[in-house]
Amino acid sequence: MKSHVQVAVIGGGVVGCSVLYHLTKLGWKDVCLIERSELTAGSTWHAAGGMHTLNSDPNVAKLQNYTINLYKELEEISGQSCGIHMSGGIMVADTPERLEFLKTAHAKGKYLGLESEFIDMDEVKKLHPLLDTSHFCGALYDPLEGHVDPSGVTHAYAKAARIGGAEIYRQCPVLDLKQTPEGHWEVITEKGTIIAEHVVNCGGLWAREVGRMVGLELPILAMEHQYLITDTMPEVQALDKELPHCIDFSGEMYMRQEGQGLVMGTYEQACVAWSERQTPWHFGHELLNPDLERISPSLEIAFAHVPALANAGIKQTINGPFTFAPDGNPLVGPVRGLKNFWVACGVMAGFSQGGGVGLALSNWMVHGDPGSDIFAMDVARYGDWATMAYTNTKVKENYQRRFRIGYPNEELPAARPHRTTPIYDLLKQKNAVFGTSYGLEHALWFAAEGQYPEEIPSFRRSNAFEQVAAECQAVRNQVGLLEISNFAKYRISGNGAAAWLDNLLANNLPAVGRMVLAPMLNKSGKLLGDFTVARLESNEFYIFGSGTAEEFHLRWFEQQLEGIKDVQLECLRTRLTGLSIAGPNTKQLLSKLTHHDLNDFSFMSIARMDVGHAPALVGRISFTGEQGYEIWVEPDYLRAVYMSLTEAGADLGLRHFGGRALDSLRHEKGFGGWTREFTPDYQPYQAGMGRFVKPTKGEFIGQSAVAEFAGQQAEKVLIQLAIDDLGGDADAVADEPVFFNDEVVGWVTSGAYGHCVKMSLAHAYVDSAVAAEDNFSVEILGNIHPATRLAEPPYDPSGSKMRGA
Repeated sequence: MKSHVQVAVIGGGVVGCSVLYHLTKLGWKDVCLIERSELTAGSTWHAAGGMHTLNSDPNVAKLQNYTINLYKELEEISGQSCGIHMSGGIMVADTPERLEFLKTAHAKGKYLGLESEFIDMDEVKKLHPLLDTSHFCGALYDPLEGHVDPSGVTHAYAKAARIGGAEIYRQCPVLDLKQTPEGHWEVITEKGTIIAEHVVNCGGLWAREVGRMVGLELPILAMEHQYLITDTMPEVQALDKELPHCIDFSGEMYMRQEGQGLVMGTYEQACVAWSERQTPWHFGHELLNPDLERISPSLEIAFAHVPALANAGIKQTINGPFTFAPDGNPLVGPVRGLKNFWVACGVMAGFSQGGGVGLALSNWMVHGDPGSDIFAMDVARYGDWATMAYTNTKVKENYQRRFRIGYPNEELPAARPHRTTPIYDLLKQKNAVFGTSYGLEHALWFAAEGQYPEEIPSFRRSNAFEQVAAECQAVRNQVGLLEISNFAKYRISGNGAAAWLDNLLANNLPAVGRMVLAPMLNKSGKLLGDFTVARLESNEFYIFGSGTAEEFHLRWFEQQLEGIKDVQLECLRTRLTGLSIAGPNTKQLLSKLTHHDLNDFSFMSIARMDVGHAPALVGRISFTGEQGYEIWVEPDYLRAVYMSLTEAGADLGLRHFGGRALDSLRHEKGFGGWTREFTPDYQPYQAGMGRFVKPTKGEFIGQSAVAEFAGQQAEKVLIQLAIDDLGGDADAVADEPVFFNDEVVGWVTSGAYGHCVKMSLAHAYVDSAVAAEDNFSVEILGNIHPATRLAEPPYDPSGSKMRGA
């Protein structure tokens, strides 16, 4: 066993072996994998081995597509069979709502290059003669589905990694991890200690325990998962080709052929967690006791939908644990605060995602970037608020919803409320309908008096539509009040603060008492952040950004602070809470509550002032496109400021508004948003942020790369579209394909109805070659809608209302 390696991968399941292989593929040869038992000894060996490309996040879907296409290459390199069965797959819908869900998946696949197609029931019957098609109203066929041999795939990765120079140590439990003063890791095993420059936690069922060795509590939980393997079935024996993989949403089950029988698995409602607090180290090639009673509701549906199953004998019941994160996606990436400690765990769909996870993580380690925006898998999407109890509750909810419809406007109820602000109860009294952002409750919209505060999930305009319209009108014509405590807030101070921030951000820093909008770039010149930067003193700054990206941005900030002693970074979270007021009456409203001279307080100014009786930090800015102010206070004062504003605004037409209205208003103004229009997939010029980049201002991260971008034509650029709703009730939301002359040329990043301009609006990335054209079309729920490119925002294109008097 080596005494020193560049990378030690802990865990010999499919994910660990994939990471090992991809590291060697990228040229890192001095790498090893350490496995406590044998390869596949955790969840991998008892997996059903199914693979598919369907995922709610398009970049994750791309990585799943990569994984599936990788298997033939693995076989060629390793000489090991992966047991590939490319049988294709069918997803069947039994209700119009489930059919709409499949329409969104199919549309998304068009711009991803996935070749799914809708087929009628006659074609379903030809492909899967065992299905009783009378139960279904539609089906989506995907040729890139099937199953593999879990053991074969894992050993193929392992053999290919060994060929690339890696070493694998089996029967070698890791006992502890300790970081050296140089920042390397002592990996203490039963067979000795290895010094590793990097450690990757691919511990699977034991990922929590490996994390705890370094003081990390990962938000993952193992759930018991059951599937059945039938005896030989005459109906299967009589077939002349292999049955396709099948997902039946009504039964919350999947099904495929296994030999001359079937495999049937389900994500049952009566789900059971396994080892909620600690995974036993002695657990290995074992199964859990089967419990057919628990899955009996799904079995009843299976027997109805596949009548031959009712007469089939059960050869084996597999009940084994698989790990999940609260939202069902993997946890991948570097861990904030732990130098060169990486994770790749919670990958419950290992044979759909394992290759993509290995590729992304290896790119990240070798090149400093995963190669695309993988925030949906990034471990940094969770913070310390994701406790064990929270995680366990949300994982159970996610498991139960594995084959449920995911609506774009749906907010899931488990473990809520979790984080709240001091005015949560007051907003609740105003009939707020809440959503969550980074675990924090925030108002989405306000139901009418006497109306139950609940939004009905839908792919179409929901019961929130009329109320949101009224909120938008209030902001445009009187004054609206929105809580903005869910924004991320950071304070940067110290003698080196200005120099450090100037190197971090692509725009010039503001003068004292002023704010600017500033992109943050990675070394490749791609977007890492989109911030409002405020300067209170020469070396005191506040920056405001996306709340969901708080841990993501903190990780980057702290990496850039290594070795710097004269800069202090504080993440304020809810130690600083906020309210936004916006609309033509805002100046009059704030004037009632402060002695500060607002006539000398121009757009993008910031100052400390009293609001009511409370000391506040007030910025002259609004994301609505109206004249507005952001008022930031310590949480002790939030209730008082809120009540002062509502009382003083009563005769000015003040109305509460929420995130739904804010989204509509920002689309009317043509403003992009983080995680949708602005992500690490794009550089600032193609995202319409070039005016906020000063490539000659002095040295900053990404400067040389972005200077090259300035003279190039990007493959895709961001445009805004007005979509003809065809008299219907559906708007683009995100990921719908955009067409020009019947060819897919891009995709929608986000969309909303503009209530004040009476337009269905969307932002979209399209091929730069056609970006100047006027006429496009967008597919929404299977219907093609004409769309017109907007040369300027439909509301106040000059910005005169926003800048105000």
